[in-house]
Amino acid sequence: MINKYNAKISGTGMYVPTKILNNYDLEKIVDTSDEWIRTRTGMFERHIAAENQAVSDLAYEATLKALEAADLRARDLDMIIIASVSNDHAFPSTGCILQKMLGIKNFPAFDISAGCTGWIYGANIAKLYIENGIYKNILLVGVEILSKITNWKDRNTCVLFGDGAGATIISRASSSDISQFIDSELSADGSNYELLIQAAGGSRMPASQQTIKDNKHTVYMEGNKIFKLAIRSMYTACHTVLKRNNLDIHSIDWLITHQANMRIIDALGKKLRIEDDKVIVNIDKYANTSAATIPIALDESIRNGKIRHGDLVLMTSFGAGLTSGSLLIRY
Repeated sequence: MINKYNAKISGTGMYVPTKILNNYDLEKIVDTSDEWIRTRTGMFERHIAAENQAVSDLAYEATLKALEAADLRARDLDMIIIASVSNDHAFPSTGCILQKMLGIKNFPAFDISAGCTGWIYGANIAKLYIENGIYKNILLVGVEILSKITNWKDRNTCVLFGDGAGATIISRASSSDISQFIDSELSADGSNYELLIQAAGGSRMPASQQTIKDNKHTVYMEGNKIFKLAIRSMYTACHTVLKRNNLDIHSIDWLITHQANMRIIDALGKKLRIEDDKVIVNIDKYANTSAATIPIALDESIRNGKIRHGDLVLMTSFGAGLTSGSLLIRY
């Protein structure tokens, strides 16, 4: 099928809460150390949402910046997609809440749950709507407040996560515009879903005094098993897209991988054989913000002049589900 139009990223924005929790602060909470955290994760600090902040609040702030960058107003939007696992409520969708906050209505707004791969999944959905000529401007926000579903007694997981939002405006490209989405690849392997999970709060394990006591409403992860699966899945997603478009890794200007763990980022880079200076890393400042890591890194890299108009950018992620995917764009 021939696409009617090309999709492009017309604006980006990010927001992180003002409170910062660094490794020395964590030393006072659990049995850990700055050296232990840095060596195993590459993280130093993470931003933590205030008690009165919800996912929609972070998404709203990031959205305002993305709209400004795209030179659009909220009323120019045709759809809202929120990628998150820490939404304001089980229902209604945070997409609908953000729609109200922006003062707009009467178009689709919804959430998707694909873990850390959520933004990649959402970008693919937006891409199809744009390419088919159905919509012109779609707001996609990867946003998480993982601090509120973290087990702060578990030193293996509580050091990993931070809060933040990355907003992206995906728009119809003009015929003369070199900016465009080139290709994407999505996948999932549900056979290992239990390796990364928030067990309680749904219909499988409804909330009870016992689930609260057992910390079943917090993130559980088998990190060692996830490590190998993450590298393998992201490599496959990247290799598939490159091969399909007759490109090699040396054609890529920038690689933005999910900021889950510095060892994973390094291992993936080596497996892909991409130069270290082409890999964008900000895990030391924000830690793992799940669905927000890629759009935050994208926005930061655009605003500091690292990613420039016309650059080929390959993005890839891996998350709960277990989901994985990649997205290749020319910015």
